[in-house]
Amino acid sequence: MANSNPVTSSASAWHERREPRALGLGRSHLFAVIEAALDPVVLVFTLWGLAIYFEGAIRPAYLILSVIAFSLTFPGTAHLRLPVWKVFFNIAFNWVWIAGLLLFLGFVTEYVYRLSIPVLGNWLWLAPVAQAAAHVFIRAAAPHLIRLQGPPRSAVIVGMNDQGFALAEQIGESAYSGIKMLGFFDDRSEERRGAREHYKLAGRIDQLPAYVKKHRVQSIYLSLPMAARPRILQVLDGLKDTTASIYFVPDMFITDLIQGRSDSVCGVTVISVCDTPFRGVNGMLKRGSDIVLSLLILLLIFPLLLLIALAVKFESPGPVIFRQRRYGLDGQQIVVYKFRSMAVTEDGNQIAQAKKGDLRITKLGAVLRRTSLDELPQFINVLQGRMSIVGPRPHAVAHNEMYRTLIKGYMVRHKVRPGITGWAQVNGQRGETDTLDKMQTRIDFDLDYLRNWSLQLDIYIILKTIRLVFKDSSAY
Repeated sequence: MANSNPVTSSASAWHERREPRALGLGRSHLFAVIEAALDPVVLVFTLWGLAIYFEGAIRPAYLILSVIAFSLTFPGTAHLRLPVWKVFFNIAFNWVWIAGLLLFLGFVTEYVYRLSIPVLGNWLWLAPVAQAAAHVFIRAAAPHLIRLQGPPRSAVIVGMNDQGFALAEQIGESAYSGIKMLGFFDDRSEERRGAREHYKLAGRIDQLPAYVKKHRVQSIYLSLPMAARPRILQVLDGLKDTTASIYFVPDMFITDLIQGRSDSVCGVTVISVCDTPFRGVNGMLKRGSDIVLSLLILLLIFPLLLLIALAVKFESPGPVIFRQRRYGLDGQQIVVYKFRSMAVTEDGNQIAQAKKGDLRITKLGAVLRRTSLDELPQFINVLQGRMSIVGPRPHAVAHNEMYRTLIKGYMVRHKVRPGITGWAQVNGQRGETDTLDKMQTRIDFDLDYLRNWSLQLDIYIILKTIRLVFKDSSAY
């Protein structure tokens, strides 16, 4: 699939880079324990502190509430590798739904009346503030905590290949890995293994057991092709006389995984390489949020829809609503609605993209396109289940047929419903894609959205879209 390195760096601001825990690539055990317990413990102690301050004791009602709050938030979210402002956003977002759920259940069961209003009211604002302060403190204390862990674990990688290099890069970039890379082992010549300046060849594979014993290597990562089963078994046999932990890095590690995860089919374990993020609970959450938000938005903007429809009707001859065929979920054709912004309504095998100063665009249409108001009817598409509020923007069928042969992984974006706005659009990829590189960049962002989807990311994209509507000049 297409290489998306420039894009992945922006999405990693939302999610930690996916590092398999089985490979020991993430934070050290100390940081993992701290981050798992930090948020739940802060919520509980904040509640207890307020109870003691206002009432002089922790009554059973507060103990039960603290158990519920702890259960809803444990384990805590990993935040060390995120920017500070993103940490604050995630804390606020998570607290809104947790507090909302607790209040809803409290009023339904009338349990809330057992709690003191000063305690509960102050807890609602103090809890997220205390969480934010705790995460800032942990960041400041991180260098000292690293020293408390003792010396880093020594490690080597067997196999100087792409997935081995990628693994070494991730270890090197992680400030909390607690791993010291000693080098690579490989039997191939420099021309075949593609040696790189920053990585040291420690020896041949048959020298590995002796090296491990001599240098007290604690972790060994086997980055060998799956097809090299006899070679892998030979390596494992040679390491039986050592105490090193051994991890296997499958050669699919470097492939462009889309929602990669393990699953079971009729009792047989399988690994998904390319899948939709919207299965099970995630699918219901995504569809439910689309329905609620689109209904609310349509109710709020109904007068505006009526006003725009009348303006389009009286400005130029033609239909008010422009209908065009697009590719939707699983590559099925759908009909997408927009307010007509051009003097023509093209929907054939040859469609010219709108350009700056395009003579087909009407005066009103230019305003509608610049402000994205022409896309408001697509909230009806969302209610119909054809689209989502956030997702890859749908392209005309003619453009899809052209680009699917030119860009590797292009059709993967259709594993989810197309969106009114998307990750690409809020990252500057709006307007005409007059070069293959521009379309490639847009697709990279779309695939990155599939890898890193979360409800928080959707909310962030919606908020950023609203801001861009008033200042973005790239649409025409």
